[in-house]
Amino acid sequence: MELQTWIVLIIELIGTVAFSVSGAMVGMRKQMDIFGVIVLGVVTAVGGGMMRDVFLGQIPGAFTKPVYVEAAVVSAVIPFVLLYVNKKLLHSRYQIVYTKIIFLMDSLGLGIFTAMGVSTGVGAGYEKNMFFLCFLGTLTGVGGGLLRDMMAGVPPYIFVKHVYACASIAGAVCSVLVYRRYGQIPSLITGTAVTLLIRLAAAHYRWNLPCVKLEEGRSSINEPGTDKAEKDMPMINK
Repeated sequence: MELQTWIVLIIELIGTVAFSVSGAMVGMRKQMDIFGVIVLGVVTAVGGGMMRDVFLGQIPGAFTKPVYVEAAVVSAVIPFVLLYVNKKLLHSRYQIVYTKIIFLMDSLGLGIFTAMGVSTGVGAGYEKNMFFLCFLGTLTGVGGGLLRDMMAGVPPYIFVKHVYACASIAGAVCSVLVYRRYGQIPSLITGTAVTLLIRLAAAHYRWNLPCVKLEEGRSSINEPGTDKAEKDMPMINK
């Protein structure tokens, strides 16, 4: 196996482990059993790549290369076993630590899989299609986390936290530009780094996109088109 192939494999495995751990941590916070934790970890790790492969008309890599699923299963089981054996780690004072672990693992996985999505698109023959490559990169990056949050019954991270999808899009654009000039490995490193740095900066400086915030105490949202709805238009949160 060539050196470049080994490097790509290692990068993919790091992303798989990172996403699987983040999925497993979400499952444990939702008090899922070990099967639920494993499923959430695997879906988070390979879900985005499977969606990307479907768009490319390929058999999902999770089925042709089971090493990624195996790595995801092991990565989900290890934190579950650690917390199951050592009950002290379940104490509420560790919740901040759990949140930071989920954030870091999720951000690292987002960056790696965003860049891998672009690389896969180039390998499939779409090097000149900037929009499609960025779409594939973003889909690969956010797809697994989106499925994870939907299965866990929480608001998808992609819509509510720290410019999540925007970081992936920025990383994908940089990855495409670097790939065209310098090749695959620099593209993977650049795309991952840009996405990760934006996520870290967004969390540190509390960057968020504008959203609509309803007035406190509102018990329901009026249907659009009604007179009452026109009078009770929500204010834009600045």
